[in-house]
Amino acid sequence: MAKRQKGGTPATVALDAAGISYALLPYDHDPRAESYGLEAAEALGIDPARVFKTLVARLDGRELVVGVVPVSGQLDLKALARALGGSRAAMAPVPDAERATGYVAGGISPVGQKRSLRTVLDETATAHDTILVSAGRRGLDLEMVPADLVAITGAITCQIGRS
Repeated sequence: MAKRQKGGTPATVALDAAGISYALLPYDHDPRAESYGLEAAEALGIDPARVFKTLVARLDGRELVVGVVPVSGQLDLKALARALGGSRAAMAPVPDAERATGYVAGGISPVGQKRSLRTVLDETATAHDTILVSAGRRGLDLEMVPADLVAITGAITCQIGRS
């Protein structure tokens, strides 16, 4: 993977500043797509188990947190809450997620958020040499090493996804 040096999204700027290697993978985004993540996997010809979506939840009715899970599954909100020492989690309203991260829904990246949120990466990511996450806009993904994603986001890894 080549490291990009100029411009881009807040995610690529943060990765460049941290000296983390990644590959940018653009694809033609269809605004009518039902699932942005599955659309990316199909358009890029990548196994959906390697493509991860970034979901923002509200922990115990207060704190916004992030769960990163394969696009082929769902976020287990109870597991997310347990992983972060909370008792319950619920999906955050889209405007709250967009305001906190600085990204638009469908393009929320776990990297380079306006306000860094505590993050949990589904442990299945560690089974892959590289995974894909949003680069910060619809139609653009980042391919990177899972350990690098953990390092730059301060994420913990735990089983938070379900089929």
